[in-house]
Amino acid sequence: KNLGIKITYAEQEKPKGLPDAFIVGEKIIGKHNVALILGDNFFYGQNLTKQLLNSVKLKKGAKIILHKVNKPELYGVAKIDKRKRVINIKEKPKKFLSDLAITGLYFFDKNVVNYAKKLKPSKRNEVEIVDLLNIYKKKNKLSAEYLGRGGAWLDTGSIDDYYNTSSFVSTLENRQGFK
Repeated sequence: KNLGIKITYAEQEKPKGLPDAFIVGEKIIGKHNVALILGDNFFYGQNLTKQLLNSVKLKKGAKIILHKVNKPELYGVAKIDKRKRVINIKEKPKKFLSDLAITGLYFFDKNVVNYAKKLKPSKRNEVEIVDLLNIYKKKNKLSAEYLGRGGAWLDTGSIDDYYNTSSFVSTLENRQGFK
């Protein structure tokens, strides 16, 4: 409140998958476009603010942010063509498809709630973000953007990743002298 920000939230009672967040938040989302960021993701980059401001201008469709990784088998990945159109998406592929990981930052139009409601649970008994993205892909309404040169995306989902991210932040703070 002191910062002039009003925060409204809805709580997901059981883990039912990422797209379930849109169903849970349906009343809050209303007819608005929406962004989703995973709580265990860390983003850094000098052009990040500009990229985020550009991404929230999305009128129709969905947008994913990609980052090149060394071990794509650990992530959801996207294969894209020269015009940044998504050709294929696969969650933790066993065979190499692409080295472009789908980061935990997504932008969706107002149709996301209706599309999320149409999803069927996977073998894990959860609705999957990849399935939601594939709905947009099939409608030719899924675009991709690279995090960009000088940008960093760190997934802090494991204790080792958490420590690596902490080390990264500490190094930047100590070298650059600001938080």
